[in-house]
Amino acid sequence: MSETLIVMVTVFMLAAFVGVEVISKVPTTLHTPLMSGTNAIHGIVLVGAILITGSNHGTLTNVLGAIAVAFSTINVVGGFLVTDRMLEMFKKRPAAGDDESK
Repeated sequence: MSETLIVMVTVFMLAAFVGVEVISKVPTTLHTPLMSGTNAIHGIVLVGAILITGSNHGTLTNVLGAIAVAFSTINVVGGFLVTDRMLEMFKKRPAAGDDESK
């Protein structure tokens, strides 16, 4: 194995470990707002994936770029849906005696 590959695998493993530790320390009440915001910011990855897919660097790059576009789109839409659902929880509900048809 080359030294570069060993360094890359080591950095990946350390990043995965740190990511799990950081996420596990987030309180439950903050999880939904943080994740929805993070998923919405994932739009940056979507733009990058579109740029890579649009470039002509070969078939493998185009296929991986298309997969990245699909996953990024799913993540962004999911982030906005979670945010919308979260905001619905804060809307004022009509009182029991109020008639909604008026």
